[in-house]
Amino acid sequence: MANSNLAKAKLVKNDEFYTQYIDIQKEIESYLEYDPDTFKNKTIYSNCDDPYESNFFRYFVLNFNRLGLKRLITTSYKPSPVANTQIGLFGDDVTLEPVKGRPKITANKFIINEVGDVDGDGSFSLEDIALQLKANKNNEWHPLKEDGDFRSAECVELLKEADVVVTNPPFSLFREYVAQLMEYKKRFLIIGNQNSITLKEIFPLVKDNKVWFGCKKVKEFCKPDGSIQKFGNVGWFTNLDHGRRHQPLSLMTMRDNRKFNKKLEEKQAYEKYDNFDAIEVPFVDAIPSDYDGVMGVPVSFLDRYNPDQFEILGLTKTWFGAATKIYPEQIQVSKDNKKSKVTKLNDGAVLKIKEPPENKTYYIVKEKLYRQTFPRLLVKQKKK
Repeated sequence: MANSNLAKAKLVKNDEFYTQYIDIQKEIESYLEYDPDTFKNKTIYSNCDDPYESNFFRYFVLNFNRLGLKRLITTSYKPSPVANTQIGLFGDDVTLEPVKGRPKITANKFIINEVGDVDGDGSFSLEDIALQLKANKNNEWHPLKEDGDFRSAECVELLKEADVVVTNPPFSLFREYVAQLMEYKKRFLIIGNQNSITLKEIFPLVKDNKVWFGCKKVKEFCKPDGSIQKFGNVGWFTNLDHGRRHQPLSLMTMRDNRKFNKKLEEKQAYEKYDNFDAIEVPFVDAIPSDYDGVMGVPVSFLDRYNPDQFEILGLTKTWFGAATKIYPEQIQVSKDNKKSKVTKLNDGAVLKIKEPPENKTYYIVKEKLYRQTFPRLLVKQKKK
């Protein structure tokens, strides 16, 4: 399944995907390594998570005291078709019989203010939280009057109370979700398709260092039937600082890259674009240390982006407006040699080519040949 299908899949009523506990754990731990107090005395809000199925709820409850949390708030949107069968609030990773007394309303609000050994067995677990919720002591759940949509008035009021939002929001609403976080000036750690950085609503935030990539990729999601669904190019977006952002890239000179970097074979590395005032750098590890001008680098550069070492200047998309020329209608020649009239060449960085490439799409404009690169970030090294 292609990456874009994840957004569509999440809209299907009976096709839900759950973030795995290990992915949440690995990402959170990366921030604690950089600053152990990242979440200390903070109110965490997961506003796309039913505690009965959410590993976000499970992780933060079980690590409530270790992280030094002040409060954990979760809200669910609608009843899940797998309630009490995926991640049981009243047990562990097993399929459970429906628990009598489970709220039967459309959406719920859970608030955790305190965790501890309630049943006296000498250890703390989700069962202790269940007992506290049943007794409504210290921790509580309430039905929401509205449907639990993150845009609803109830959820917005809870958002205002939060210090950090951590969740896996609907990919189809990613732009609107991020816009809300920025409107209320919230710290966040959320999952999304990393190609989203090319959107005109998201890229300016990346450019201005208001949003950046987290530490890890999320390659697998759990489905309601317990099977695993794999996706590519999905990861974390955040505005929480972490150590990876401050690790400088180790670079070779342009000459040494040409000599030793085998990836550059048959690539048009360091050629100037025909429609942007920048050179092509096809791989992040091919960025030359001795070039002071503007470079077009893959979006994956953000995985290793150090704002102290580089400045992000732009993006090779039409809407950004940095192109130096506009092409008339082109003839697109596909991999199987099919020809069609298009205007696609204008939406990306373009390189001139001398002859048609094998098994690759190219374009013809007034008898001249061109190829288009994948989306490129326009970056420049900061002067030391």
